[in-house]
Amino acid sequence: MAAPYSEDLREKVMAALDRGEKKSHVRQMFNISRDTIDRWLKRREATGSVQAAQNYQRGHSHCISNWEEFRSFAQRYGDKTQAEMVQLWQFKISERTMSRALARIGWTRKKKPMATENGMKTNVLHS
Repeated sequence: MAAPYSEDLREKVMAALDRGEKKSHVRQMFNISRDTIDRWLKRREATGSVQAAQNYQRGHSHCISNWEEFRSFAQRYGDKTQAEMVQLWQFKISERTMSRALARIGWTRKKKPMATENGMKTNVLHS
């Protein structure tokens, strides 16, 4: 994610708009998008400031924080499918998150049992 625009630039844009400049002219002058100007105006109306948002979460939430505990969980329930493991995990978690977590610790998902009893058969060449 890109760094937020500086506070100085935000104040200059707002000052230009307060002077009566058109949004399209301000957009071109400062090389920012119209949507950015609209977001800043909405933020200033709601909070009284156009300061960048602070301390917001970047990326997805981290449902698994203790990886040693997760490794022991995976060993204990390694015979289960991912869907069953999701139900057994102590917190609400998606199957995709469970899949990523298992891959992170080096586990592969449980495969379906083979459809045939004998498994693979070798080809017998008749002479």
